[in-house]
Amino acid sequence: MQLKNNNLKYIRMKRAFQILTLKGMITGEQHLFPQKIKIKQMKQNTIVIALLLFITGINAQEQMKQERIKIDGVAVVIGKNIVLDSDIDKFKKELQQRIEGKLDITDCEILEEVMTQKLLAHHAVVDSIVTTDAEINQEVERNISYFTQQLGTMEKVVKMYGFNDEEDLRKELYEIQKEQLLIQKERASIIEKIDVTPEEVRTYFKNLEKDGNLPEFSAEIELAQIVKYIKPSEEETNRVIERLKEIKKEIESGFSFKLKAIINSDDPAVAGNGPGAAGLYTLTRESGFIKEFKEVAFSMDEGEISEPFESGFGFHIILVERIKGQERDVRHILIQPKVSEAELEASYNELVKVREQVLNGEITFEEAVVKYSEDTETKNNNGLLLNPQTNDTRFDLTRMDPNLYNRISNLKAGEITEPFYDEVRGESKMHKIILVKSKEEAHTANFTKDYEKIQQLTLQKKQEETVEKWSKDKIKDTYVKINDQYKSCNFKNNWKKE
Repeated sequence: MQLKNNNLKYIRMKRAFQILTLKGMITGEQHLFPQKIKIKQMKQNTIVIALLLFITGINAQEQMKQERIKIDGVAVVIGKNIVLDSDIDKFKKELQQRIEGKLDITDCEILEEVMTQKLLAHHAVVDSIVTTDAEINQEVERNISYFTQQLGTMEKVVKMYGFNDEEDLRKELYEIQKEQLLIQKERASIIEKIDVTPEEVRTYFKNLEKDGNLPEFSAEIELAQIVKYIKPSEEETNRVIERLKEIKKEIESGFSFKLKAIINSDDPAVAGNGPGAAGLYTLTRESGFIKEFKEVAFSMDEGEISEPFESGFGFHIILVERIKGQERDVRHILIQPKVSEAELEASYNELVKVREQVLNGEITFEEAVVKYSEDTETKNNNGLLLNPQTNDTRFDLTRMDPNLYNRISNLKAGEITEPFYDEVRGESKMHKIILVKSKEEAHTANFTKDYEKIQQLTLQKKQEETVEKWSKDKIKDTYVKINDQYKSCNFKNNWKKE
């Protein structure tokens, strides 16, 4: 029964990671695979990318300790890692749903890609690849943050993916992320010296052109922004600080912190039943809480109440209820200063004037950025936004945030949005105007114009070929046990060692 429950969690977590894959959150993929190439290479590329993310094995020895498994339930054993029949079935269904059933993928094709990932994981351990708790936990927190952002609360995340509690979820994510890091690092060590020459890029492009398979690249856009942050008045800020000081005194005189949190806190989780209920959170130094919150919490003794302090969410006071090892149970009360309608209107109107000055030619957009923008990340870069996935200034229109897409998709190069309100939860509220710096429509690949993308595709192809060659060599020295059911598969590599 325990094994069955573990497998159920495993399948649910694979589905959770599929969400992240589709968002491009974990892989940092470059989104360069063109449409025509996608159609012909979808089997290989889709399976490889997806499996890299959500296939995590249960150690074969541990599996056998818990309960004997009928050999026909195990598809393959690679070193100490196993792949179950159910893994293949479930993943195939998920993959077919992802591409709406239009792609015919056999169990054998899926299995071979799974085996390649397991081979990488196995040899990462053999090669003493190191993963630290810090880097694993960083990715776990990143994933947790994304889940909660999508579903609203941690309680909903835990319920949706079938875990007992947040701790249970974190343990599963930790093991999954640990294996993914091992796979990524082993693969990186294999391809670290791989590069391509201009001649190789040209040859690759010519071959695509000859076969009538030139890539179709999506529309791309470059954006620049001017930002005005909306800040509460000094009077309102002082009111909030004084109110928190009053609450602190009342608690110190005997009032319940829990009750005061329920009555006064602006934290939306305070009225729920999960983390944050009545202001209570459990922290570790690796938790995905904002820096200011953790710094205060870990500077205090058990039973101590902090002075009011500020974060991007507002102003807080914290009570440290319990310290146990690296964990702390803390309660907090959050009060957010109110921004008046007059302050909102003033911020909006200021950007209306800036926009008019730029459109009238009184000032360039770049000059306006330097003079008016309050965003430090883009101010020194002429306001240009960086794509977090590719780390350059170009955005694929088909992969943009829907809200931003709706604002800029119909604009031409040189046009500017009307001022609009935006906010980053836990950081800031603001008004913005955005300039469409450049816009390139979807088009068939051009060697000169799209050289960097063609170069990246050539490199990816060469890297995959290098991993393929590595796999062929390593299979010879690795224990591989394939269930009779799959021995009829025509694998690309000699997994059957015939």
